Amino acid sequence: MKNIIKSALLLLCTIGLFTACNDDREHNPTIQQPKTFVLNTPAYATSLVDLATSSSMTFTWSQPAYGFPAVATYQVQISANNTWTKDIQAGEIDAQKKPVGDYKTFDEEYTTVKAELSATDIATALEQITHYAQNSVPATQKMYVRVRAAFAGDTILSNTVTVNVAPYYVELKDAAPVEWYLVGSCIGNGTWANNGMANVGQSLMPLYMIDGQEYDRKTGTGKISYTGFFPAGGQFKLIKEPGSWGTQIDYDKFTNVNGNSNFDKSSDGNVIIQTAGYYTVTVDTKASTASITPYTGSTTQYAAVFLAGDHNSWNVTSGGMDAISTYTGAENHNWTTTVTFNADGEFKFSDGTLYWGGIDFPYGTASTTGGKIKYSAGTYTVFFNDITGQYYFIAADN
Repeated sequence: MKNIIKSALLLLCTIGLFTACNDDREHNPTIQQPKTFVLNTPAYATSLVDLATSSSMTFTWSQPAYGFPAVATYQVQISANNTWTKDIQAGEIDAQKKPVGDYKTFDEEYTTVKAELSATDIATALEQITHYAQNSVPATQKMYVRVRAAFAGDTILSNTVTVNVAPYYVELKDAAPVEWYLVGSCIGNGTWANNGMANVGQSLMPLYMIDGQEYDRKTGTGKISYTGFFPAGGQFKLIKEPGSWGTQIDYDKFTNVNGNSNFDKSSDGNVIIQTAGYYTVTVDTKASTASITPYTGSTTQYAAVFLAGDHNSWNVTSGGMDAISTYTGAENHNWTTTVTFNADGEFKFSDGTLYWGGIDFPYGTASTTGGKIKYSAGTYTVFFNDITGQYYFIAADN
């Protein structure tokens, strides 16, 4: 009888052990490592998709066989020739500042097995890859599509499907640097007027791009600055959009003024200058923060500054730029004018004796040892700082 009981107990333990193992496998599945997964061929693949008249293209795929319903991250990639050696998202550019690569990974990330790409984004990507000239865009273009899946530190690629599209020319431009504007009793004419772009160069002062600073090609974010004289008791802040007070950088968003005896805070958040002097305001447009530091270099006040060049036969006797800082007690070092260049040419800034030249356009930093700056035809509002040599040409169609 004892042997029968022992046998029964042994059988029950064995069954329990198998059940526990099965439960463990169900709750702790082994992660499979698939090598690929299936991107479905869309129904429109046999048709010609006109990117100019289409709004979007949809792609679907099957989840990779991870062994359980994993939440992978997916991104769509396209190529114009089914070559996948260099992603243009790596940021390499050629001598003409065009992207280098034979495929593009789109920024959008998906956690479901479906993606919808805008036709505009697809046309732009094909232009970035192929560099079509405006008068030589093909009537049809094969587009090769695949999907990249990322999970648990591993990346795999789907099969490739082919779609026929009718592309169109896209003018490729980097995003313009993000701009902020100073406004206050010690800025421009000191009136605090903020009614729109008409106040720029009068009561609103745009900051300048910084020499050597790289600006994000997609977002335009980076660092910009302004150097000038700030009187004791002067107040200011920064706004992002002329005509709006909605987005500001005020005292609380300056990283180095709290506890600094040179500055104070007004009841409405303005930075108050306690110690008169020359300062540089620097804005990090990605973080939407700012700093202000004393400028210790030498300064010279000029009676006039001219924009001299091919457009006006290098005239330095009439038609000077306008002084921006005109509030009571101002020491002006920033100048503005509006100019139309009817053809490409060259220019320098000048006070009639000294000449400031440089290399870059539409913004850069000029010096008295710099060469003639090449400009492109167009109408621009121009800003120039005679302390730092920073300049900025804002196109009328911006």
